[in-house]
Amino acid sequence: MLQRLLSDPRLVPLWTVLRFWLGYQWLTSGWGKLFNPAWTGENAPVAIMGFFNGVLEKAQTGAKPEVKGWYADFVQGFAMPNAELFSYLIPIAEVLAGLGLIVGGLTTIALLGGFTMNLNFLWAGTSSSNPEMLIVTLILLFAGAHAYRYGIDHYLFQWIHKLRGTATSSTTSSSTKA
Repeated sequence: MLQRLLSDPRLVPLWTVLRFWLGYQWLTSGWGKLFNPAWTGENAPVAIMGFFNGVLEKAQTGAKPEVKGWYADFVQGFAMPNAELFSYLIPIAEVLAGLGLIVGGLTTIALLGGFTMNLNFLWAGTSSSNPEMLIVTLILLFAGAHAYRYGIDHYLFQWIHKLRGTATSSTTSSSTKA
């Protein structure tokens, strides 16, 4: 029943609005970081190191810390030594996810990238709008092709199917002539 609801063509405008909203969230979040010198400029990776230090602090508070030990180990052992990489990777990934969702291009990849970032932000102990964004992402993933009906992917996939159909019929006809 849920799948039937999510794939109802009458809900395509709703999925489009949700996709635009989600894309805007990612785009504005990444855009602010992309042009912030503490993220991607001369002072990089100051901002991300502050974030990582906050993650480690949240891992050491109380009997039930906000950040699990395994995630704190990941941050300390992998993310912090590669802070400059993450300082550029996060804003670029946020901007690309936002643009992909707004134009409906490579929508599934943008949704999966956003899903991964949302999970990591939640594991890092930051909630803000991440739970809502994660829920919208899951809804759009389950809506499937209806999530990008009004987007570049719809036309791109039609073109790919047309090419595949042409290639299939030409190889079939050439093999039957021989």
